[in-house]
Amino acid sequence: MKKNLISVLILALVFANLVLTALLIFTILPETKKANNLIDQVCQAISLDLKSGAATSASQIPQEQIADYALNADGENLTFSFAPSDDNSVHILVCGISLSLNKESDGYKQYKEDLSTKKNVILKEVTDVIGEYSMEQYNADKSAVHDKILKKLQKDFGADYIVDVNIVSSLTQ
Repeated sequence: MKKNLISVLILALVFANLVLTALLIFTILPETKKANNLIDQVCQAISLDLKSGAATSASQIPQEQIADYALNADGENLTFSFAPSDDNSVHILVCGISLSLNKESDGYKQYKEDLSTKKNVILKEVTDVIGEYSMEQYNADKSAVHDKILKKLQKDFGADYIVDVNIVSSLTQ
């Protein structure tokens, strides 16, 4: 009889162990899954930040990896209107614009050097940015205009594709 009582006691302890194990599985496992998902999301966010980081600049890329694309055909100059000055006179900017493209980026593989299909979109962005500044503001801080154009184009086409905007032979009137 003593052996029978011990067997019943062992069976009761095994059953209690089974109940407690099931309780642990149903309470701790979902929380563990949530924590793992959170950790995965944080890791992905960190990976994206490390991958994209700040926009790629032309100084970070070797020269042989950069292709130049002129927005103005056959060396002709482009004309842009500035915002009206304080004296309400209209001023214009006559210049040549080219883009420095990263040959190793995904965007370059997609568009190659054939940006002619997107040329009007690019020129619209440039026109919009230049139109926000008066001639005096442009002459005082050309780098602000350059940086704003670059950021807009990088937003549209990818930060690692267009690495620089070159405004050459600019003439303001």
